[in-house]
Amino acid sequence: MSVTAARGFEASGVVAGLKSTGLPDVALVVNRGPSSAAAAVFTSNRAKANPVLWSQQVLADGVARAVVLNSGGANCFTGSFGFQTTHSTAEAVADALEIGAGDVVVCSTGLIGTGDQAFRDKVLAGSRAAALALAPDGGRDAASAIMTTDTHPKEAVVQGDGWSVGGMAKGAGMLAPGLATMLVVLTTDADLPAAALDRALRQATRVTFDRLDSDGCMSTNDTVVLLASGASGVAPAEADFAAAVTELCADLARQLQGDAEGASHDITVEVVNAVSEQDAVEVGRSLARSNLLMAAVFGNDPNWGRVLAAIGTTQAEFDPYDVDVSFNGVRLCAKGAPDRPVTEVDMTPRALHILLDLHAGSETATILTNDLTHDYVHENSAYSS
Repeated sequence: MSVTAARGFEASGVVAGLKSTGLPDVALVVNRGPSSAAAAVFTSNRAKANPVLWSQQVLADGVARAVVLNSGGANCFTGSFGFQTTHSTAEAVADALEIGAGDVVVCSTGLIGTGDQAFRDKVLAGSRAAALALAPDGGRDAASAIMTTDTHPKEAVVQGDGWSVGGMAKGAGMLAPGLATMLVVLTTDADLPAAALDRALRQATRVTFDRLDSDGCMSTNDTVVLLASGASGVAPAEADFAAAVTELCADLARQLQGDAEGASHDITVEVVNAVSEQDAVEVGRSLARSNLLMAAVFGNDPNWGRVLAAIGTTQAEFDPYDVDVSFNGVRLCAKGAPDRPVTEVDMTPRALHILLDLHAGSETATILTNDLTHDYVHENSAYSS
């Protein structure tokens, strides 16, 4: 039931005609209360889509009652007309729900530069239809409606002691730090203030979504929003709540990784014994952004030389000739020199674990990524058509 697993929420997903496939493309998630506390994180890209600019204003007071999302058009770089489209979308939802437009978060995903009158008309009609279709079990419909190049809906639930958190996500390409090309709606019936939600969300995204780096390309529309209804009447310890949100986000991040465009390997890059966590992240990300290494993985080639070449471009503090590299538990490089034959590594399973021991400190970090395939190139060369 994803976003409707927590008490106090309804959701829907409807067809508005934005997708050429005729599949659902407008979703709505509504918080029925009694609380309306909320928090969100957005793309760190300086080029922000109109819905992000609008929603940042909405969340400034830590209150939101609804989230409306469309696929089939990013409404980014569409000028003042596009921002007015976002405003009108919020107003359409607000009128249908009898709430204020300033409490409606708006999210869009799809091709940048789309947002003409036809787009506006369809989004507005779809938003009104979604309000009429709201249901306590509408989570799956909503999760399906926000998909673009995704092949399946992404949902997760974590149960607390008398409370729960649920969520849905979309994203399959442009997965890079700054939240990836993802739209994520998280819900909880825990009774917590907006400040606590914000702390928990930022703690969770820092080690989950922000460390999903599929292709090094950052989106303009990334939004992760957390709504709290307070319907359980339970106020969990903040640490327990943060742990649950992190578990939920980690689950959704893994689902996003597993559905990355064209991927044939899900790669976990684990960096250990770094001087700082920042160094560990930088080193891990250098592998995720190495086209040479990702192409080698696609070819089932455990090319550890490309690992060392990639991490040598970073500013992290370590000695390249004191690094160990392992693929799926087989140490191929020890102290910057060959260790075991590459033939001992089986690269045919989808899951690949690359372990780098920097022998420089005690900090660790894990980056999620995937290989670079023919299908990825085809998907992104044909996407706009």
